[in-house]
Amino acid sequence: ALQSKYMRGRPEMAGSPLADIPNAFHVDAGPYAHYLRRQAQARGVVHIEGRIVEVSRRDDGFIDSLLLAAGERIAGDFFIDCSGIGALLIGAAMGVPFEDWSQWLPCDREIAVSCAPVEQMAPYTRATAHAAGWQWRIPLQHRTGNGHVFCSRSMSEDEATSILMGNLDAEPLADPRCVPFVPGRRREAWVKNCVAVGLSSGCFEPLESTNIHLIQTAVNRIISLFPTAAFHQADIDEYNRQTQFEYERIRDVLVLHYKATGRTDSDFWNCCRHMAIPPTLQHKIDLFSAAGRVHRDGAELFGAASWTQIMIGQGIRPQSYHPLVDALTADELGRYTSDVRSVIQKCVNFMPSHAKFLAEHCAADGIGPI
Repeated sequence: ALQSKYMRGRPEMAGSPLADIPNAFHVDAGPYAHYLRRQAQARGVVHIEGRIVEVSRRDDGFIDSLLLAAGERIAGDFFIDCSGIGALLIGAAMGVPFEDWSQWLPCDREIAVSCAPVEQMAPYTRATAHAAGWQWRIPLQHRTGNGHVFCSRSMSEDEATSILMGNLDAEPLADPRCVPFVPGRRREAWVKNCVAVGLSSGCFEPLESTNIHLIQTAVNRIISLFPTAAFHQADIDEYNRQTQFEYERIRDVLVLHYKATGRTDSDFWNCCRHMAIPPTLQHKIDLFSAAGRVHRDGAELFGAASWTQIMIGQGIRPQSYHPLVDALTADELGRYTSDVRSVIQKCVNFMPSHAKFLAEHCAADGIGPI
């Protein structure tokens, strides 16, 4: 990334780190949503545009139908709530309470704006801390996405907007828009015949870009535990257990970014440094602080590399190390780490530039070879 190189994993290069390079993609969410819609409609899904004005429920609490503003009533057996932060089904109709995590994740606003693309597109997201939050920069071929996530109790919207607009790499393509949010999750993502997916299920700021991932894992769980007309409670409970686990482990990674701060230049960061944290995160910190160990619990999203990068990068240094290291001499350790560096450099030298890879494999419309 630092040398603007990129390639996808090459499974045929067995024995090389290039065989299974992990990837994350900078995806324009708008076209991605339209792509998914086209795929669904091609397979028989009927798309009806409308605003929900009423949710009808049976005597047993199950949803029976939705009434749209145009007067059309949509009946169904199983309802997936994708209504966003409003949570019209799982929250407003089913009454499932929202678990607010603001005590650990203090930011509650995001201002977003696109600007013109830069000539040399970096192959990574840039996150920059500010006095009461942080700013993202996500380069795409036809534009650069920018945003400022901040705490409205510590900074006004006007000040946050000024900071964002003053730190763009190019001319803005639209006016900035501010979206309020509350970090947290629904106590239950699935109740009776209604399951919430996406922001209706829970909300995270985009610090680790997990929201699209959470939509896709929710879809996988729905497929895995797809109900019959009986709607067995054991299946619903298992869905909710897995969802709670996933959300809480992602929450802990985000909270770590705020808790493990060395900044002392604002009340916001001072409060973050001294705040109480969830016991699950405290356990992770204690384990790492003792001897650099990271325990990945079951199917949680972030692995040892992610935890290590955040903790070391933000100043949490282990007091000791695994005693097996003492089985090697200092010279052996030196040769080992030198070999690792050499292999990495050879891989980087082999990789094409980020610009060349995009031009050859996924150039956007209107963007020619580079």
